[in-house]
Amino acid sequence: NHTLLTGFVLSGLPKHPELKHLLFFTFCIIYTVTIIGNLLIFVVTVHPSLRMPMYFFLRVLSFLDISTASTVVPKMLVNFLSEDRSISYMGCAAQLYCVIFLGATEWYLLAVMAYDRYVAICNPLRYAIIMNSRVCLSLVLLSCCSGNVVSIVQTAWVFALPFCGPRKINSFFCDIPPLIMLSCTDTSSYEKQTITATALVIFTPFCLILVSYACIISSILKISSAEGRHKIFSTCSSHLIVVTLYCGSGTLIYLRPKASYSQDTKKFMPLTYTAIIPMLNPLIYSLRNKDVKEVLIRMMAE
Repeated sequence: NHTLLTGFVLSGLPKHPELKHLLFFTFCIIYTVTIIGNLLIFVVTVHPSLRMPMYFFLRVLSFLDISTASTVVPKMLVNFLSEDRSISYMGCAAQLYCVIFLGATEWYLLAVMAYDRYVAICNPLRYAIIMNSRVCLSLVLLSCCSGNVVSIVQTAWVFALPFCGPRKINSFFCDIPPLIMLSCTDTSSYEKQTITATALVIFTPFCLILVSYACIISSILKISSAEGRHKIFSTCSSHLIVVTLYCGSGTLIYLRPKASYSQDTKKFMPLTYTAIIPMLNPLIYSLRNKDVKEVLIRMMAE
């Protein structure tokens, strides 16, 4: 039977079915914390005292985190407790498109946020002019358009493959590597194309981030005050942690040879950027940002 007619089955449960209830409650808590944390960041950064480009980009990041988690986790929670773990052909294509679009857009947005920090630190007197509202909105739209192009090309490329083998996807959601494994044609060239595309998507923004932080570090070294250097570094540390998490997870999942992982590891690793990192981002930015913490305390006291 051709998969176009029958759809797929998400067979991502571990070998021990008794773990499904534990996994359900674990990811239910993760998803709840993700939604509450990102909504809280969104509400706090709307405060008049935080009307700066950095917090505008942070709101967009929170929206992307909520969208990413909502694309994957709810369906996964249902599958933990259901015998029917099927997903339609179009539903799988839509999920893959959303995962790639949101992931690529967020990665490009992190590059934009690095540029914002570069302008704020290296050109403080011209910061308000350079990073005006029109430029900020244009940069966000450019990130979305870039993510959309990457997602359309990758999704169309994957679903152009003939699926005529077993329709069980060895994953918790529709992702490129497990889908390629279901194809009945030689996929070695497709796998190389995936690695190449992933490298371009990851390392192009990463190079921009490196250049931005090289300039930032150069400016920091020129500051004689230790307190001033510490203050500037503290404003960048949260962003650097998030960049490290995204770059590390993307590299380990898509650029490392798949033979080096066990089957269960292959299933759970993609959840780092679709469920775990969206939960950690609000914690990283709120706990390490003095302004956000002060506004949050003020709002709770009112």
